[in-house]
Amino acid sequence: MKLTLDRAALLKPLAALNRIVEKRTTIPILSNILLKAADGRLTLQATDLDMEATAGVAAEVEMPGAITLPSATLHDIARKMPDGGRISMEANADGTHVVVKSGRSRFTVIALPPGDFPDLSAGEMPHSFSMPAKTLARMIEQTRFAISTEETRYYLNGIYLHVADGEDGPWLTAVATDGHRLARARAAVPEGAAGMPGIIVPRKAVGELVRMLDTTGDVAVSLSPAKIRFAIGDEVLTSKLIDGTYPDYLRVIPQGNDKRATLDREAMAQATDRVATVSSERGRAVKFEFETGRVAMSVTSPESGEAHEEMEADYEAAPLTIGFNAKYMAEILGSLDCDKVAVTMADAGSPTLIVTPDDDSLLLVLMPMRV
Repeated sequence: MKLTLDRAALLKPLAALNRIVEKRTTIPILSNILLKAADGRLTLQATDLDMEATAGVAAEVEMPGAITLPSATLHDIARKMPDGGRISMEANADGTHVVVKSGRSRFTVIALPPGDFPDLSAGEMPHSFSMPAKTLARMIEQTRFAISTEETRYYLNGIYLHVADGEDGPWLTAVATDGHRLARARAAVPEGAAGMPGIIVPRKAVGELVRMLDTTGDVAVSLSPAKIRFAIGDEVLTSKLIDGTYPDYLRVIPQGNDKRATLDREAMAQATDRVATVSSERGRAVKFEFETGRVAMSVTSPESGEAHEEMEADYEAAPLTIGFNAKYMAEILGSLDCDKVAVTMADAGSPTLIVTPDDDSLLLVLMPMRV
């Protein structure tokens, strides 16, 4: 293998793929990145056995071939080279090392055989569809904050992607919950997605997917009950799915909440953050007192003191005092892209529903706290 390419063209995919490579592994090949040079392109591939990412860049290929090199080392070499430079790579005949050159710099990097590199993308993925990348990115951004980090309930450690029936027809639906809050985002069902199984996309893959979807155009999605693949241009992300049954989240969504307050989203977020300044880090509970035309937010901390703030609210129901975790409320309000937010409640101990008044594609549920 022998090739030359722009330093900037190599650095971008290396930075992305280097995040997937396991920093501590007992399997040496998993610390490496697979490079394949052919037909004027260099294809790079990384995996941690649960997830695999592939990217391609243009290159002047003098001799096609494949090799694996340590991901961290190659990334550091490219990162430390001057801007605007060119990088050449040439493997020896035995494939045991690669000479990397840029300007007056020369590195000899130990290589491993490409035949030992695992292939996660093999196997049939019978369900395929395409959808706007921005739409899928929106659904993920609006739900991923609620993914559980509790390993004992591993089936909550991802986003549940499925087709769900609604009052106005089926929807492609993304759901995440950690037991304290729940986020559900939905979009029109893309052509070809109607028969897909419900799947749980792992948290790590979700994080990489958000970066990958930061683009225009469509994303091609292929999946089976065990794996999912996302493809945009030269970038492909393949991930194993969480093998588990997602709980019946519809049971958590309240149906009879009769006390509704409409508030300015940004003002509510800022006021909640200010009064939470004196709350204890452990609980971060903020008391919300809803009365006609207003809501008062307050915190009383034996260690730090007290805080109190009021704001206008479109509220006409019976007075209600309820407590919320300030951090959870901030993340929910931050996931919304709207001016106004509607908060519907039943009582101080029941789940609260938070929605955008003029958009039913996003629904959020927050469990109250004792105050």
